[in-house]
Amino acid sequence: MDVVIAVVGIVVGAGIVVAGVVGAHWYLWRRLVWETTERGSIGRRAGTGVIVAGTALLIGAFVSESAGVPFLITQIIAWPGYLWGALFLYLVLWLLVGELVRPLLRRWITHSNRSEVAVADVPVPETAQRDDPAPVSRRLFVSRAVGAAATLAAVTTVGYGTNVVLNGPRVQQLTVPLAKLPRAAHGYRIAVVSDMHLGPILGRGFAERVVETINGTQPDLIAVVGDLVDGSVEHLRSAVEPLSRLHARHGAYFVTGNHEYFSGAEQWIEHVQELGLRLLANSRTELPHFDLAGVNDLQGERMGQGPDFAAALGDRDLARTAVLLAHQPVQIHDAVEFGVDLQLSGHTHGGQLWPGNFIAGLANPTVAGLERYGDTQLYVTRGAGAWGPPVRVGAPSDITVIELASKQA
Repeated sequence: MDVVIAVVGIVVGAGIVVAGVVGAHWYLWRRLVWETTERGSIGRRAGTGVIVAGTALLIGAFVSESAGVPFLITQIIAWPGYLWGALFLYLVLWLLVGELVRPLLRRWITHSNRSEVAVADVPVPETAQRDDPAPVSRRLFVSRAVGAAATLAAVTTVGYGTNVVLNGPRVQQLTVPLAKLPRAAHGYRIAVVSDMHLGPILGRGFAERVVETINGTQPDLIAVVGDLVDGSVEHLRSAVEPLSRLHARHGAYFVTGNHEYFSGAEQWIEHVQELGLRLLANSRTELPHFDLAGVNDLQGERMGQGPDFAAALGDRDLARTAVLLAHQPVQIHDAVEFGVDLQLSGHTHGGQLWPGNFIAGLANPTVAGLERYGDTQLYVTRGAGAWGPPVRVGAPSDITVIELASKQA
């Protein structure tokens, strides 16, 4: 019975999502195409074609990798497809803002053109009627004005957000005091990077920029907290090669994210170690002044490789400080139970595309930044890259250098 209820819930949820997406596309077409062009016109055909083609490319970008499409084709369709996804979102949002403007614009036109309307009621000579173009109706003028303004605003928003991603992540500095950290470890610096999402869009050049930025901070330790890739080792071997040049006094450590399990986790687990990253798979290492542990992502449960906090933390010395790498912030509840002092996570992208931060907040205890849960602190980075559209709005990418502070210092 529980299985039936779960299946029904999934079907209903999927139906609601599909209905919402279809409805949003109809709204977009109606406002930008149907209300601004004449029946049978080139403009109407072109506008309809753009919306249909953009949607087809977006669907193709989503399914191409899992469908076994050649990687070159995936790369070709990923850029326009995913960019259309971001543009579609902001076209709809700006058109909704335009709904508030429409009645005000109509009143303003009516008020300012009252005298012209009176003149228009005067009979016009037949020759003038033949020579002068037909006047544009108030409704058509408002629809075109609002549509043009929404399109300009959406293109500007997406252009800005794309520039944010392609310029690479900025470095954030954060000091985190830990009660049990010995004085000798005061000032220890951990560079935290997550969610690079190297794949058909963000490739080798982006990876080189990230590595250069991280190495430039001269950290004591580098924590790569999952979602490194979107694609197979075969296709992304060159893209990830720059990671072999990550350098820190105590090395670079890696834990899986959910996207590793969509991209061939076993092959990636092997390959990141070939690159020189040290894997923490439900395990820990004892550094000179604290324990560094890592757990697998929750998505690994599908393969019997889910997180195991007991294996990573169960038999440790509780007098020592414990820093945990766990991709998803929701894993904080287990971290609290096992006495972790600081958990470092990613996964949320800070919402990536506003208002996505509100949606991310429904599924994650912390969307971005540092928060405390009991005696455990949780830091969530917004991540270095982007998933899907290479666009960030209201959630700039980051690499965070966390400086541990001893309260005994």
